[in-house]
Amino acid sequence: MPFPVISVAQMREWEKVTWASGQTEQAVMRRAGDAVARTAERMTKVGDRILVLAGKGHNGEDARFAAASIKERTAQLVPVFDPDLVIREFSPLLSPAPALIIDGLFGIGLNRPLARPWTHLIEKLNETKVPLLAVDVPSGLNADTGEPLEVAIRATITLTLGAVKQGFLKPSAWPFVGKLEVAPDIGLVPYPFETEISLIDAADFDGFPPPRPVAGHKGTFGHLAIIAGSVGYHGAAVLAARGAQRAQPGLITLYTTEGAYVPVARQLQSVMVKPWQPPLRLPESCTALMIGPGLAAEDLAPTMRDAAHDLWKNSELAVIVDASALAWLPEGPSKSAMRVITPHPGEAARMLGVNTSELQADRPAALRQLSRRFGDCYVALKGHQTLMGRSTGDLFVNSSGNPHLAQGGSGDLLAGYLGGLFAQPELQKEPARTLRYAVWQHGAAADSLLARKPNWTVEELADVLGSVR
Repeated sequence: MPFPVISVAQMREWEKVTWASGQTEQAVMRRAGDAVARTAERMTKVGDRILVLAGKGHNGEDARFAAASIKERTAQLVPVFDPDLVIREFSPLLSPAPALIIDGLFGIGLNRPLARPWTHLIEKLNETKVPLLAVDVPSGLNADTGEPLEVAIRATITLTLGAVKQGFLKPSAWPFVGKLEVAPDIGLVPYPFETEISLIDAADFDGFPPPRPVAGHKGTFGHLAIIAGSVGYHGAAVLAARGAQRAQPGLITLYTTEGAYVPVARQLQSVMVKPWQPPLRLPESCTALMIGPGLAAEDLAPTMRDAAHDLWKNSELAVIVDASALAWLPEGPSKSAMRVITPHPGEAARMLGVNTSELQADRPAALRQLSRRFGDCYVALKGHQTLMGRSTGDLFVNSSGNPHLAQGGSGDLLAGYLGGLFAQPELQKEPARTLRYAVWQHGAAADSLLARKPNWTVEELADVLGSVR
């Protein structure tokens, strides 16, 4: 099940319902501590020393239980009631440097600026460069607004408890939250309220995509057409095609400009590559169309833009649009067939006529507006914590992936992978889930690569895309 994104007030109501059911706070804190301990173990190796800083509230109790639960490491528990005292002992605590510091100083109830001794301690912790694991919320961050209360812990990982706090989705919070993870099973009753936004859980994709029928053939799994690539940007077309191949549709046909045809065709074998020649006649077997990667050359034929405009407006096929082609889309309704756009924040801002900072300030509202403006299409608003959904209904946030995805070609690969999935008739039956799966898989593949090597390339990402289970 996806993890709900909620406010501090909703979290408190959830806790009240839980206590009324007979569950105890002590039992919940113990399970929360166990979850923190398992994450700390994953972030370290056997024999490492872990420094556990525990404040006086429930957050501190979670940290104390974590210290007691950590296995095969030395967990040094430091009660923090007087920050000045801890600061005076800071050098000995860091000699030798621990492998990890667990931040259990303040929880989600903090809503006012901290006194100077506390901010001084947090600053010193941030300066250590030791990996930091925040319990529920980075100390000093407002969990509702996502704004630091003057200063906040810059966590490597934030393990939030029960559900995601809404402030964590704000760009202002991202430098402090780090990698966002959720410990959902801490003994609370099932979440009793409705939420608009949820965080994707990898378990959502157990058994998905479904197994292929044993008697399936190329026609069973669809035919994707791709319009991509131009002079100087032929690599984008190749990466989009390779992304599509990893989704394994039955057939892929790539249309590219005459100037890019030779370098594109030389790099692809099972993909059928054809030079762009208007009027475009798609194969009768075509089930989906993806347009956009590498169509940035200044001398691009106007007929290509006209075709993209017409196909978005009138095609009965599923149409996915990315990159340069986003600027060619007509506003207003289109055919009832599925439509998907995948803008990054800069592209989305241009589509809405606002600046990027305005758009980032309220990403859910921006996504809803984009979807409404372009015919109630599905939107994947890319970037850190990619957001997915439509003008109405549930929104979903993805937390897989890492900053190494910030390489040229990463988005082209995702667009092709989406196209390859959406070309398959069986996956068109669950468009929202298919979209979420593609985005999650793209990020999870990057995480898998990063665990093995720090300097992976997009070409290597193309090799592992679709393999994470």
